Amino acid sequence: MRRYLFSRLAQAVPVVFGVVTIVFLLLHFIPGDPVEIMLGESAVAAQKEELRKELRLDRPIAARYLEFLGGLARGDLGVSFRSREPVAREILSRFPATLQLAAASLFVALLIAVPLGILAATRPHSLVDHLSSLLAMLGLSMPNFWLGPLLILVFSIHLGLFPVAGSGTVRHLVLPALTMGSGMAAILMRMLRSSLLEEIRQEYVRTASAKGLSRRAAVLRHALRNSLIPVLTVLGLQFGALLAGSIITETIFSWPGIGRLTIQAIDARDYPLVQGCVLFIALCTVAVNLATDLMYSRLDPRIRHD
Repeated sequence: MRRYLFSRLAQAVPVVFGVVTIVFLLLHFIPGDPVEIMLGESAVAAQKEELRKELRLDRPIAARYLEFLGGLARGDLGVSFRSREPVAREILSRFPATLQLAAASLFVALLIAVPLGILAATRPHSLVDHLSSLLAMLGLSMPNFWLGPLLILVFSIHLGLFPVAGSGTVRHLVLPALTMGSGMAAILMRMLRSSLLEEIRQEYVRTASAKGLSRRAAVLRHALRNSLIPVLTVLGLQFGALLAGSIITETIFSWPGIGRLTIQAIDARDYPLVQGCVLFIALCTVAVNLATDLMYSRLDPRIRHD
Protein backbone atom coordinates (compact mmCIF):
# COMPACT_ATOMS: atom_id res chain seq x y z
CA MET A 1 0.00 0.00 0.00
CA ARG A 2 2.78 2.43 0.90
CA ARG A 3 4.62 1.73 -2.33
CA TYR A 4 1.43 2.27 -4.32
CA LEU A 5 0.77 5.54 -2.50
CA PHE A 6 4.24 6.88 -3.23
CA SER A 7 3.92 5.77 -6.86
CA ARG A 8 0.64 7.64 -7.31
CA LEU A 9 2.05 10.76 -5.67
CA ALA A 10 5.07 10.62 -7.96
CA GLN A 11 2.75 10.37 -10.97
CA ALA A 12 0.73 13.36 -9.75
CA VAL A 13 3.75 15.68 -9.65
CA PRO A 14 4.24 16.03 -13.45
CA VAL A 15 0.47 16.35 -13.93
CA VAL A 16 0.19 19.26 -11.52
CA PHE A 17 3.40 20.79 -12.86
CA GLY A 18 2.06 20.62 -16.42
CA VAL A 19 -1.25 22.21 -15.45
CA VAL A 20 0.45 25.05 -13.61
CA THR A 21 2.90 25.67 -16.45
CA ILE A 22 0.19 25.81 -19.10
CA VAL A 23 -1.91 28.19 -17.02
CA PHE A 24 1.11 30.42 -16.36
CA LEU A 25 1.91 30.68 -20.07
CA LEU A 26 -1.70 31.25 -21.10
CA LEU A 27 -2.15 34.02 -18.57
CA HIS A 28 0.92 35.88 -19.72
CA PHE A 29 0.19 35.58 -23.44
CA ILE A 30 -3.53 36.34 -23.61
CA PRO A 31 -4.50 39.98 -24.22
CA GLY A 32 -4.96 42.20 -21.20
CA ASP A 33 -2.64 44.11 -18.92
CA PRO A 34 -3.25 43.97 -15.15
CA VAL A 35 -1.69 47.42 -14.80
CA GLU A 36 -4.19 48.92 -17.27
CA ILE A 37 -7.05 47.23 -15.43
CA MET A 38 -5.92 48.44 -12.00
CA LEU A 39 -5.10 52.03 -12.95
CA GLY A 40 -7.46 52.59 -15.86
CA GLU A 41 -6.78 54.15 -19.21
CA SER A 42 -6.50 57.68 -17.76
CA ALA A 43 -3.32 56.89 -15.80
CA VAL A 44 -0.10 58.45 -17.01
CA ALA A 45 2.81 56.38 -18.30
CA ALA A 46 4.94 57.06 -15.20
CA GLN A 47 2.26 55.63 -12.90
CA LYS A 48 1.91 52.54 -15.05
CA GLU A 49 5.64 51.98 -15.14
CA GLU A 50 5.93 52.40 -11.38
CA LEU A 51 3.14 49.90 -10.72
CA ARG A 52 4.58 47.48 -13.26
CA LYS A 53 7.91 47.53 -11.40
CA GLU A 54 6.12 47.11 -8.07
CA LEU A 55 4.31 44.03 -9.37
CA ARG A 56 7.56 42.78 -10.98
CA LEU A 57 5.91 42.64 -14.39
CA ASP A 58 8.79 44.47 -16.02
CA ARG A 59 10.94 41.35 -15.86
CA PRO A 60 11.19 38.78 -18.72
CA ILE A 61 8.60 36.03 -18.65
CA ALA A 62 11.27 33.35 -18.13
CA ALA A 63 12.50 35.11 -14.98
CA ARG A 64 8.94 35.42 -13.69
CA TYR A 65 8.34 31.72 -14.36
CA LEU A 66 11.47 30.68 -12.47
CA GLU A 67 10.49 32.99 -9.62
CA PHE A 68 7.05 31.39 -9.57
CA LEU A 69 8.51 27.86 -9.42
CA GLY A 70 10.88 28.93 -6.65
CA GLY A 71 7.95 30.26 -4.65
CA LEU A 72 6.08 26.98 -5.13
CA ALA A 73 9.08 25.05 -3.85
CA ARG A 74 8.97 27.17 -0.68
CA GLY A 75 5.19 26.88 -0.37
CA ASP A 76 4.72 30.53 -1.32
CA LEU A 77 1.97 31.21 -3.89
CA GLY A 78 2.70 34.92 -4.02
CA VAL A 79 0.61 37.99 -3.28
CA SER A 80 -2.59 38.98 -5.05
CA PHE A 81 -2.29 42.01 -7.35
CA ARG A 82 -5.80 43.16 -6.48
CA SER A 83 -6.08 42.74 -2.70
CA ARG A 84 -2.35 42.67 -1.84
CA GLU A 85 -3.12 39.67 0.41
CA PRO A 86 -1.23 36.37 0.29
CA VAL A 87 -2.79 34.09 -2.31
CA ALA A 88 -2.81 31.08 0.01
CA ARG A 89 -4.79 33.02 2.62
CA GLU A 90 -7.41 34.11 0.07
CA ILE A 91 -7.84 30.58 -1.27
CA LEU A 92 -8.11 28.98 2.16
CA SER A 93 -10.69 31.56 3.21
CA ARG A 94 -12.88 30.60 0.22
CA PHE A 95 -12.31 26.84 0.32
CA PRO A 96 -14.89 26.05 3.06
CA ALA A 97 -17.67 27.56 0.93
CA THR A 98 -16.65 25.53 -2.13
CA LEU A 99 -16.34 22.35 -0.06
CA GLN A 100 -19.76 22.98 1.46
CA LEU A 101 -21.32 23.44 -1.97
CA ALA A 102 -19.59 20.34 -3.37
CA ALA A 103 -20.71 18.21 -0.39
CA ALA A 104 -24.29 19.46 -0.68
CA SER A 105 -24.28 18.78 -4.44
CA LEU A 106 -22.96 15.28 -3.80
CA PHE A 107 -25.70 14.69 -1.22
CA VAL A 108 -28.36 15.82 -3.71
CA ALA A 109 -26.89 13.57 -6.41
CA LEU A 110 -26.83 10.50 -4.16
CA LEU A 111 -30.31 11.25 -2.83
CA ILE A 112 -31.64 11.12 -6.39
CA ALA A 113 -29.37 8.53 -8.00
CA VAL A 114 -29.25 5.71 -5.44
CA PRO A 115 -33.00 5.04 -4.98
CA LEU A 116 -33.81 5.48 -8.67
CA GLY A 117 -30.80 3.44 -9.77
CA ILE A 118 -31.73 0.53 -7.50
CA LEU A 119 -35.39 0.62 -8.55
CA ALA A 120 -34.47 0.79 -12.23
CA ALA A 121 -32.10 -2.18 -11.90
CA THR A 122 -34.52 -4.36 -9.93
CA ARG A 123 -37.42 -3.51 -12.27
CA PRO A 124 -35.93 -3.31 -15.77
CA HIS A 125 -38.17 -2.05 -18.59
CA SER A 126 -40.77 -0.91 -16.09
CA LEU A 127 -42.31 2.53 -15.70
CA VAL A 128 -39.74 3.40 -13.03
CA ASP A 129 -36.91 2.35 -15.34
CA HIS A 130 -38.21 4.46 -18.22
CA LEU A 131 -38.81 7.41 -15.88
CA SER A 132 -35.26 7.21 -14.50
CA SER A 133 -33.90 7.09 -18.07
CA LEU A 134 -35.88 10.21 -18.91
CA LEU A 135 -34.64 12.02 -15.80
CA ALA A 136 -31.06 10.97 -16.55
CA MET A 137 -31.33 12.29 -20.10
CA LEU A 138 -32.70 15.60 -18.82
CA GLY A 139 -29.97 15.87 -16.19
CA LEU A 140 -27.23 15.28 -18.75
CA SER A 141 -28.77 17.63 -21.30
CA MET A 142 -29.17 20.69 -19.08
CA PRO A 143 -25.93 22.69 -18.58
CA ASN A 144 -25.39 24.57 -15.35
CA PHE A 145 -25.39 27.98 -17.03
CA TRP A 146 -28.97 27.27 -18.24
CA LEU A 147 -30.35 25.28 -15.30
CA GLY A 148 -29.15 27.75 -12.66
CA PRO A 149 -30.98 30.80 -14.05
CA LEU A 150 -34.04 28.63 -14.71
CA LEU A 151 -34.17 27.54 -11.06
CA ILE A 152 -33.74 31.15 -9.96
CA LEU A 153 -36.57 32.24 -12.24
CA VAL A 154 -38.97 29.57 -10.95
CA PHE A 155 -38.13 29.08 -7.28
CA SER A 156 -36.76 32.51 -6.37
CA ILE A 157 -38.53 35.10 -8.51
CA HIS A 158 -41.91 33.48 -9.16
CA LEU A 159 -42.37 31.33 -6.04
CA GLY A 160 -40.12 33.22 -3.62
CA LEU A 161 -39.01 30.03 -1.87
CA PHE A 162 -35.25 30.53 -1.98
CA PRO A 163 -32.87 33.52 -2.17
CA VAL A 164 -31.65 34.57 -5.60
CA ALA A 165 -27.98 34.62 -4.64
CA GLY A 166 -25.58 34.89 -1.73
CA SER A 167 -24.74 32.59 1.18
CA GLY A 168 -25.17 32.24 4.90
CA THR A 169 -28.17 29.91 5.36
CA VAL A 170 -29.27 26.48 4.18
CA ARG A 171 -31.84 28.13 1.91
CA HIS A 172 -29.01 29.84 0.02
CA LEU A 173 -27.44 26.42 -0.58
CA VAL A 174 -30.45 24.60 -2.06
CA LEU A 175 -30.52 25.98 -5.60
CA PRO A 176 -26.73 25.89 -6.23
CA ALA A 177 -26.56 22.32 -4.89
CA LEU A 178 -29.49 21.26 -7.06
CA THR A 179 -27.89 22.90 -10.09
CA MET A 180 -24.58 21.06 -9.64
CA GLY A 181 -26.04 17.82 -8.31
CA SER A 182 -28.55 17.15 -11.10
CA GLY A 183 -25.97 16.35 -13.78
CA MET A 184 -23.98 14.20 -11.38
CA ALA A 185 -27.16 12.36 -10.32
CA ALA A 186 -27.88 11.47 -13.94
CA ILE A 187 -24.45 9.92 -14.44
CA LEU A 188 -24.49 8.02 -11.14
CA MET A 189 -28.03 6.77 -11.70
CA ARG A 190 -27.25 5.18 -15.06
CA MET A 191 -23.96 3.78 -13.84
CA LEU A 192 -25.56 2.23 -10.75
CA ARG A 193 -28.39 0.73 -12.79
CA SER A 194 -26.01 -0.83 -15.31
CA SER A 195 -23.62 -2.17 -12.68
CA LEU A 196 -26.33 -3.49 -10.34
CA LEU A 197 -28.25 -5.11 -13.19
CA GLU A 198 -25.12 -7.02 -14.15
CA GLU A 199 -24.51 -8.16 -10.57
CA ILE A 200 -28.10 -9.30 -10.07
CA ARG A 201 -27.65 -11.79 -12.91
CA GLN A 202 -24.64 -13.42 -11.23
CA GLU A 203 -24.79 -16.92 -9.73
CA TYR A 204 -24.13 -15.83 -6.14
CA VAL A 205 -27.32 -13.77 -6.07
CA ARG A 206 -29.39 -16.73 -7.24
CA THR A 207 -27.59 -18.96 -4.75
CA ALA A 208 -28.38 -16.57 -1.90
CA SER A 209 -32.03 -16.55 -2.94
CA ALA A 210 -32.07 -20.35 -3.19
CA LYS A 211 -30.79 -20.61 0.39
CA GLY A 212 -33.80 -18.70 1.66
CA LEU A 213 -32.64 -15.10 1.48
CA SER A 214 -35.24 -12.81 -0.02
CA ARG A 215 -34.46 -11.22 -3.36
CA ARG A 216 -34.52 -7.77 -1.82
CA ALA A 217 -32.03 -8.78 0.88
CA ALA A 218 -29.79 -10.55 -1.67
CA VAL A 219 -29.69 -7.44 -3.82
CA LEU A 220 -29.10 -4.95 -1.01
CA ARG A 221 -26.64 -7.04 1.03
CA HIS A 222 -24.56 -8.63 -1.71
CA ALA A 223 -25.16 -7.33 -5.24
CA LEU A 224 -25.31 -3.66 -4.28
CA ARG A 225 -21.91 -3.67 -2.58
CA ASN A 226 -20.20 -5.31 -5.55
CA SER A 227 -21.89 -2.93 -7.96
CA LEU A 228 -20.54 0.11 -6.12
CA ILE A 229 -16.95 -0.30 -7.34
CA PRO A 230 -17.47 1.23 -10.82
CA VAL A 231 -19.89 3.72 -9.27
CA LEU A 232 -17.19 4.77 -6.81
CA THR A 233 -14.83 5.45 -9.70
CA VAL A 234 -17.34 7.78 -11.33
CA LEU A 235 -18.18 9.30 -7.96
CA GLY A 236 -14.56 10.19 -7.27
CA LEU A 237 -14.08 11.71 -10.70
CA GLN A 238 -17.32 13.64 -10.44
CA PHE A 239 -16.53 14.97 -6.97
CA GLY A 240 -13.23 16.26 -8.28
CA ALA A 241 -15.18 17.80 -11.16
CA LEU A 242 -17.52 19.44 -8.64
CA LEU A 243 -14.58 21.21 -7.03
CA ALA A 244 -13.25 22.29 -10.41
CA GLY A 245 -16.56 22.87 -12.15
CA SER A 246 -18.15 25.05 -9.51
CA ILE A 247 -16.92 28.17 -11.34
CA ILE A 248 -20.10 28.67 -13.36
CA THR A 249 -22.50 27.81 -10.54
CA GLU A 250 -20.73 29.98 -7.98
CA THR A 251 -20.76 32.89 -10.41
CA ILE A 252 -24.49 32.51 -11.14
CA PHE A 253 -25.47 32.36 -7.47
CA SER A 254 -22.73 34.72 -6.17
CA TRP A 255 -21.46 31.93 -3.96
CA PRO A 256 -18.23 33.02 -2.20
CA GLY A 257 -16.10 30.03 -3.16
CA ILE A 258 -12.93 29.34 -5.09
CA GLY A 259 -14.78 29.17 -8.41
CA ARG A 260 -16.07 32.72 -8.13
CA LEU A 261 -12.69 33.85 -6.83
CA THR A 262 -11.08 32.37 -9.95
CA ILE A 263 -13.43 34.28 -12.26
CA GLN A 264 -12.78 37.52 -10.39
CA ALA A 265 -9.02 36.94 -10.60
CA ILE A 266 -9.22 36.25 -14.35
CA ASP A 267 -11.24 39.42 -14.94
CA ALA A 268 -8.63 41.45 -13.04
CA ARG A 269 -5.70 39.61 -14.69
CA ASP A 270 -4.52 38.79 -11.18
CA TYR A 271 -1.82 36.34 -12.25
CA PRO A 272 -0.73 35.01 -8.83
CA LEU A 273 -4.31 34.47 -7.69
CA VAL A 274 -5.36 32.64 -10.88
CA GLN A 275 -2.28 30.43 -10.71
CA GLY A 276 -2.94 29.67 -7.05
CA CYS A 277 -6.61 28.81 -7.66
CA VAL A 278 -5.80 26.49 -10.56
CA LEU A 279 -3.03 24.81 -8.58
CA PHE A 280 -5.36 24.28 -5.62
CA ILE A 281 -8.12 22.83 -7.82
CA ALA A 282 -5.63 20.49 -9.50
CA LEU A 283 -4.32 19.28 -6.13
CA CYS A 284 -7.87 18.69 -4.88
CA THR A 285 -8.72 16.66 -7.98
CA VAL A 286 -5.58 14.52 -7.63
CA ALA A 287 -6.27 13.97 -3.92
CA VAL A 288 -9.88 12.91 -4.54
CA ASN A 289 -8.85 10.47 -7.27
CA LEU A 290 -6.19 8.98 -5.02
CA ALA A 291 -8.65 8.59 -2.14
CA THR A 292 -11.08 6.88 -4.53
CA ASP A 293 -8.46 4.33 -5.54
CA LEU A 294 -7.60 3.61 -1.92
CA MET A 295 -11.26 3.00 -1.09
CA TYR A 296 -11.53 0.17 -3.62
CA SER A 297 -10.02 -2.34 -1.21
CA ARG A 298 -12.62 -1.37 1.40
CA LEU A 299 -15.48 -2.30 -0.90
CA ASP A 300 -13.82 -5.37 -2.43
CA PRO A 301 -11.25 -7.25 -0.26
CA ARG A 302 -9.99 -8.99 -3.40
CA ILE A 303 -8.45 -5.71 -4.57
CA ARG A 304 -4.97 -5.09 -3.25
CA HIS A 305 -2.62 -2.22 -4.05
CA ASP A 306 0.77 -3.85 -4.40
